[in-house]
Amino acid sequence: MARVVMTLKIMPEDVDVDLESLLEKIKENIPEGTDVRATEIVPIAFGLKALRMNVARDEAMGGPDDIEKAITALDGVAQVEVEMVSRM
Repeated sequence: MARVVMTLKIMPEDVDVDLESLLEKIKENIPEGTDVRATEIVPIAFGLKALRMNVARDEAMGGPDDIEKAITALDGVAQVEVEMVSRM
């Protein structure tokens, strides 16, 4: 079975959101069977930074909708953007 890799950009609500702490909350709350791969903090503008992360899961689990919903529900998250979806 093929695996799907998705790159997500998570925008915080404010410049004061601790992205390291937010990453830990995301890892705890994403759907089971979804593996967090590479993560990085990227500057956006005026001190605002975003969290970019790659996640992988089996193709049979579907697209990124449930992942986006789980992350968006967390405190401190303003927006989740899917930048890329690819098969491995």
